[in-house]
Amino acid sequence: VTNQWFLPAVRGDIPPGCAAHGFVCDGTRILVFGGMVEYGRYSNDLYELQASRWLWKKVKPQAPSTGSPPCPRLGHSFSLYGNKCYLFGGLANESEDSNNNVPRYLNDFYELELQHGSGVVGWSIPVTKGITPSPRESHTAIIYCRKDLGSPKMYVFGGMCGCRLNDLWELDIETMTWSRPETKGTVPLPRSLHTANVIGNKMYVFGGWVPQSAGGEISAHDGEWKCTGSFSYLNLDTTEWIGLISDCHEDKSNLLPGPRAGHCAVAVGTRLYIWSGRDGYRKAWNNQVCCKDLWYLDTEKPPAPSQVQLIRATTNSFQVKWDEVPTVEGYLLQLHADLPVPSVAEIPGTGVPETSVLSSQGGSSVHQSPQSLPSVPYPEMKVDHPSQTNNKGNCNCIDFQNANWEPDTSRNTIHPQNVGEINVQVSFSSNSLLKVEEKEKIAAPENKITQETMRNHADATGFKESNAPSLLPVCTSMKTRDRQWYDVGIFKNNSAVVSQFYLLPEEILSVSKKMESADVPDYRLLKKQDLLPGTVYRFRVAAINGCGVGPFSKISEFKTCIPGFPGAPSTVKITKSVDCIYLSWEPPASPSGNILEYSAYLAIRSTQLQENPSQLVFMRIYCGLKTSCIVTAAQLSNAHVDYTSRPAIVFRISAKNERGYGPATQVRWLQ
Repeated sequence: VTNQWFLPAVRGDIPPGCAAHGFVCDGTRILVFGGMVEYGRYSNDLYELQASRWLWKKVKPQAPSTGSPPCPRLGHSFSLYGNKCYLFGGLANESEDSNNNVPRYLNDFYELELQHGSGVVGWSIPVTKGITPSPRESHTAIIYCRKDLGSPKMYVFGGMCGCRLNDLWELDIETMTWSRPETKGTVPLPRSLHTANVIGNKMYVFGGWVPQSAGGEISAHDGEWKCTGSFSYLNLDTTEWIGLISDCHEDKSNLLPGPRAGHCAVAVGTRLYIWSGRDGYRKAWNNQVCCKDLWYLDTEKPPAPSQVQLIRATTNSFQVKWDEVPTVEGYLLQLHADLPVPSVAEIPGTGVPETSVLSSQGGSSVHQSPQSLPSVPYPEMKVDHPSQTNNKGNCNCIDFQNANWEPDTSRNTIHPQNVGEINVQVSFSSNSLLKVEEKEKIAAPENKITQETMRNHADATGFKESNAPSLLPVCTSMKTRDRQWYDVGIFKNNSAVVSQFYLLPEEILSVSKKMESADVPDYRLLKKQDLLPGTVYRFRVAAINGCGVGPFSKISEFKTCIPGFPGAPSTVKITKSVDCIYLSWEPPASPSGNILEYSAYLAIRSTQLQENPSQLVFMRIYCGLKTSCIVTAAQLSNAHVDYTSRPAIVFRISAKNERGYGPATQVRWLQ
């Protein structure tokens, strides 16, 4: 991710520039309807962009069987659910002369059926029941479907019809019935040109034009209006409004997105991105300034990452990785050792080097100065997701004296925040974009080996399990024991080379054992402990975003190599042919003598695996001196597909020298 804008080279029926249009994303295609185009003309054209090929196409839907197709308009809402788009309202020009604007506010409702992949079928005008919302433009409309009830609802909020509105309307899409739900909490001020986005069961409403004075009803067509930076959400399950930033809040430190209207907002996972808009400090359009800032908001702590996976083990280090979690700032990696760790006083101290530990993908662990250390709840404390209930009687607005909303001008710093006991822990940053996961067919190797695996390996190769130098079973559910987890560090990327861990001072240990909150320590002030040969270490990892440290992953267990045994084979490659696959690898970096042979194994289906899914059963498919082998279609037909993260077939490869077999490299071949 470069955090840089780029201008794609689009082709095809490129639409003219337009404003106040409808816009939906359906996978990798984008549909744009209507808006104001050149010379102030209103449009009812529909365009499709295939973003995978940057190809524009003007599409012509069939007209409805009853009635006319949508007239040219702007400021309408255009919402996608399933294979249908729902068009509501907007502003039309009664005059045929675009220079002579005679506004007509609309409340018509259309359904547009899409074809799978590309193209559209046509418009229809659904027959609705109940009272239709009043005409309006520059409103918002979102669609939400509760998981337990499964009936999709469209919610229309606010807008403009000569004066601004703050009414909420609900359309049951299955029964096509309009209603006005009763809401609790403080309804946001009347507004238009705001944004509304659904994350989880909440509709987040930001910005827009609101009354200049909050007192009294403003219905005059020429009333005083201003842009706002207010921020609220509607709990769509309880229909309760919760205010997060009030309209009257003054942000003199520029830690929050400034007031704006006509901006755009999009939800990616549980993160909300806000871009641009007009600042609206002056009512005259020619005096307004377009914002050029990008902000994001983390609405809840990130989910737990996958288990830590082993890429490579040596006598005193591990190279590990885990699956990426979208839209996070970094990862906290911890370990626990099976040996008594010396107290701090017994260890000669070594400072943290200025150059940080490189990860396998060229990233580095993040070392921050004491002044810039994130205020993150110490991971040993119990980490809960933000409460779904609001304490009655408490102010629903955030105390921003303790919040840290800032544009992320640095591309590599971490901005986890802890913003008090509120429903949604809010922290905005700007200029950070999401990593896009590449669909590779070769995953980085990992190592998860069970007792059953070790027995199979011993049976096949003749060495005793006690000689197996480097790997023990992965523990997916560890019994809770009184043990101390130690920080390896905070890593920007989803991989790390681990050769040391940090020993915490006794006072911090006592705090963490009491499950109390504490700040992430300044690692430069802590003593470090090297990893030891032939020792079992348990690992867990948690993701960090603006709301803090999320829950930890399941625990993985690895053992450092015993000197004298060969290391694990490296750089495993898998290439597919018509009726087989080719498996190849490179010799261990540390052979510790002559390599006598290699063994390759395939995880296979078995009844034992059904009883205990965490214990993979392996069949040897190759034994020899060559660093490659062919896996036949017959062998693959018996393969077990592992679903612990993404579906994959699992291989193991290990090397043998005079002392016996060393650790295996485990590879997940994505299906």
